[in-house]
Amino acid sequence: MEILNEIKFSMPSHSVNESTARAVVSSFLVQLNPTVEELSDIRTAVSEAVTNSIVHGYRNSKGKIEITARLLPNREIYIKIKDKGCGIDDIKQAMEPLFTTAPEEERSGLGFSVMQSFTDKLTVKSKKNKGTTVIMRKKLSADGE
Repeated sequence: MEILNEIKFSMPSHSVNESTARAVVSSFLVQLNPTVEELSDIRTAVSEAVTNSIVHGYRNSKGKIEITARLLPNREIYIKIKDKGCGIDDIKQAMEPLFTTAPEEERSGLGFSVMQSFTDKLTVKSKKNKGTTVIMRKKLSADGE
């Protein structure tokens, strides 16, 4: 994979950091001059992935969330969000709309559905007690059109 530019950062799994992740990733991607809609889609997808790490990955504990954003050829973006939390027992089930492991917190179970709808490709890898990695890819329109 040819990488034209890249940013990596990590942060504690505090809920207040969800907006920071969204802001950092979108600020990095501004150099591609995305449309307002594309930027909004990416911000929402990042927000959902980070929130999943905080709420489901670390549940009642704290840990680090690692984020990588890459600019690839042909205006494609790659975003990886990784935690070392509890992992997902059944990824297929977790990706079903309305499935949630935190109903007591009134979670809607739409995080993965939202990520899928706002990206071109979503990959989820997870190992029990080792964590979860979410990779999102999206091709942007021609220079802000």
